[in-house]
Amino acid sequence: MGEFVPRPKTLGGDIPCLDSPELARKRQKALSARAELRAERLLRAEPNLETTVETQADGAPLFHISDLSAGYDKKVVVEGVDLEVRAGDVVALIGPNGSGKSTILKTITRHLAPLAGAVELDGREISRWKTAEFARNLAVMLTDRPRTELLTCRDIVEAGRHPYTGRMGTLSPDDNSRVDEAMKTAHVEELAERDFMQISDGQRQRVMLARAIAQDPRVLVLDEPTSYLDIRYQIDLLRILRHLAKSRNVAVIMSIHELELAQKSADKVICVKDGRVFRAGTPEDIFTRETIGELYGLQHGTFNERFGSVEIGRPHGDAHTFVIAGAGTGSAVFRQLVRQGKAFYAGVLHEGDIDCELARDLAAECVAERAFEPIGDKTIARAKELLVHCARLIVCPAAFGTINARNAELVEFARSHGIEVM
Repeated sequence: MGEFVPRPKTLGGDIPCLDSPELARKRQKALSARAELRAERLLRAEPNLETTVETQADGAPLFHISDLSAGYDKKVVVEGVDLEVRAGDVVALIGPNGSGKSTILKTITRHLAPLAGAVELDGREISRWKTAEFARNLAVMLTDRPRTELLTCRDIVEAGRHPYTGRMGTLSPDDNSRVDEAMKTAHVEELAERDFMQISDGQRQRVMLARAIAQDPRVLVLDEPTSYLDIRYQIDLLRILRHLAKSRNVAVIMSIHELELAQKSADKVICVKDGRVFRAGTPEDIFTRETIGELYGLQHGTFNERFGSVEIGRPHGDAHTFVIAGAGTGSAVFRQLVRQGKAFYAGVLHEGDIDCELARDLAAECVAERAFEPIGDKTIARAKELLVHCARLIVCPAAFGTINARNAELVEFARSHGIEVM
C-alpha cells in the first residue's frame, strides 16, 4: 500500500506549504481533532437507540420547568424556578451578574444535573431523552467555545448535523444543504474556509449560531448571544431568532444583558435575582422604572422605559441652566448637560411628552403641565421661580404651538432679567 499523502487544502496565514513534513503533521493532527469532535458527538448520540418523539399537545408548553434547583457540586445557586415555554416563544432571562441565569440554562440543556425539581421537554423529563434524540430537538449556544486546531468555520457548523448522521459522521447532500442555509442565515458564508481560531470573537459567535441553526432544533438555548457583537450584528442576530421563532415555530430561550434589545425582541421576560426568579411577564410588565431599578439595585441611575435605556442619573449641585424643550427636541441637550456634569431645570413640558419622560430622570426639576392642556398660571409661575436663579435659558423648539405657547413668556422673562437666551 502506498504512502498516505495529505490532500491539498488552502489554509492561509503563515502555515507552511503543503509538501512540508511540518504541515503534514499539522494536517494529521487537525484530522484527529476533527475525528475526536465527531467521536464525542457520536458517543453521546447513540444513533442505534431510537425512540419515537412525542408530539406536543395543542396549547401545551413545549418546555416546562417546575420548582427547579440548580448549582454546582451539590451547592444550590438558583432555586424555585418555574417556567413554561411554548413553541414560537422568545424568552429572555435578565438579571445581575452571578444571579443564576447561566446556571439555569446549563441545567435545562443537561450540562448540569438538576439538584431538585423537574425539567420536561414535550412532557418528558430531559434525563429520559436519548442524547441524539435530545440533540435533534434542542440546540445550545453557550458562552464557552470549542478549542480547535485547524478546523474551518464550516467544520464547526457541520458539527450541528452530527445528531442526524451515522457513526462515520458522513454528511448527506441534504445535510450539506442545511449547513449552507445555516451559514447564509447567520451571514458567515465568507468565513467557510477560515480557521475558526483565527477569526474575531464576534465572528466566532456568528459561526456558533450557524451551528445551532444547522442542528434544526425545536428549542434553541443561547447564553448571552449578543456578546462580542457590534450593533449591526446584534440586531441581525435578534432578527434571526425572531424569524426562527415565528417561521419555524422554534422556542428560543436566551440570557441577555442588553435590556433595550431584550425589551424589543422577547415575548416573555424572566428576571433572575439572588438565585431566584424575581419576576416574570411580558416586556410591558417588566421593563418599568420600578422593576428594573429593583432588579439591578440601581442607586445612581434610572431605567427609562420609554427609551428602553438606563440613564446615568442627574448631576449634583445647583442648577444654573433652564431648558425649554418638547417633542424630542431636548433629549440631546439634556444628555450633553449631564455629560458635562451641569445640573439643569426643564420645562414647561407636558406629561407624556418624550422630553418630559427623560427630563424627569435627568433634570434637577421638570416643570410639567397635564397632557393636552394649555400651560396654566401655576405652572408658568413655578417655571419662572426656577428660571430667575439661572444664568442661561436654552430654547430647543423652533416654534411654540397652541398648548405650549406660554413658553414664549419664559423667553421674554429671561431677557428682561438679563438671562442669556440660547
